[in-house]
Amino acid sequence: MIVAGHLTMAPDDREEFLRGHRHIVEESRKAPGCVDLSISPDPLDPGRVNIFEHWESPQTLDDWRSVAPPPKCDVQINDGSMYKHDVAKSGPPFDA
Repeated sequence: MIVAGHLTMAPDDREEFLRGHRHIVEESRKAPGCVDLSISPDPLDPGRVNIFEHWESPQTLDDWRSVAPPPKCDVQINDGSMYKHDVAKSGPPFDA
């Protein structure tokens, strides 16, 4: 299960947003079923944050969401695009 996308906010708010979500990244990476999770600044757009979550299954994602701590900030989100992807097959990133 992959959750991926981005959020946009005022550029001056991005660092506060990242600081306010750091504990969520730290805790989620310790959660059962979390393969990886990242909330990171976009290298080109100063008002954009990229989000990537990789979970072993839909159930482990649901389990985490039921206990996940709230953010420690109150930043206004202007726009974004987030999708949950149910992955049927995975493999190396490049064909041999």
